[in-house]
Amino acid sequence: MTPPRPLSNRLKETAVSLLPFLKRKPEPAVPTPVPAVAALLADYSIEVMPRTAEKVADFTQLLPAGTRVYIAHIDGTPIEDMVATAKRLNADGYAVMPHFPARIIKDRATLADWIARYQGEADVRQALLLAGGVATPQGDFSDSMQLMETGLFDQAGFTRLHVAGHPEGNRDIDTDGTQTQVDAALRWKNDFQSRTDAQMAIATQFCFDAEPIIAWADSLKQAGITLPIHIGIAGPAKLQTMIKFAIACGVGPSLKVLQKRAADVTKLLLPYEPDEVVSALAAHKAAHPDFNITNVHFFPLGGIKTNATWAMTHGGTSAVPANPQEDIA
Repeated sequence: MTPPRPLSNRLKETAVSLLPFLKRKPEPAVPTPVPAVAALLADYSIEVMPRTAEKVADFTQLLPAGTRVYIAHIDGTPIEDMVATAKRLNADGYAVMPHFPARIIKDRATLADWIARYQGEADVRQALLLAGGVATPQGDFSDSMQLMETGLFDQAGFTRLHVAGHPEGNRDIDTDGTQTQVDAALRWKNDFQSRTDAQMAIATQFCFDAEPIIAWADSLKQAGITLPIHIGIAGPAKLQTMIKFAIACGVGPSLKVLQKRAADVTKLLLPYEPDEVVSALAAHKAAHPDFNITNVHFFPLGGIKTNATWAMTHGGTSAVPANPQEDIA
């Protein structure tokens, strides 16, 4: 009879056979995207600045192919930096939409030069036209309507022009707290779509509460404004960061959502994520297919990578990046 193997040998063999199981870590739970939310997030856009874009090593690992990427033009940013960022994003396969802030554009010749640079170096064919964040015009233009009236975008063959929208008003324009001048400007821009070959849409400031957003969108529809709305959503960020940006940007009634959250000590240190507002808008869109909010436009206040990761988690297959990685955390 074969003598039994020593107990120490048997214990070693058992330990070796268990190693694969001991090394294997449990897979983190990944929530299944809600169909209505995934549908609303399809073809989302995102905003960057030259200095934030520099921090991203490879956009194709974060954003779906063909994503529309707005490039915010902050006063003082050289046009060379704007064009270089547009060129990089275009080379990565993204639809580039730079800001044209009327109040920092000196004159018609400067506007024509910017358009020529963007087209010649980055093949840009889209633009967001807005007044800009400075109080006093630095040249001949004070609002986006004057930029549109030059006819330069149509002459250059731009295929898409977006204009700014303010679901909670804009106190820089309507100092009395109403939306009289803002709404009048939107009616003018709505009429302008019949005079341009470019597709038009409204890209809005970010908000945190679905109820005033829905009421505003419905009011535009009732007023005969047919431009589709790309609703601004603030991406995940620290609560303190979110409150700072909300106050600086003049966000109105929905700021109460953040204030209420800040009052809850159990949530004070947790990052803000846009789950609640996006879910509510998605549910409304699913119940009202003709709802005039058609797309989501992200402001990545907590970072582009953080925002893209949130979109991947909630957006399903349409939010998969062009060059997906196993782990981007």
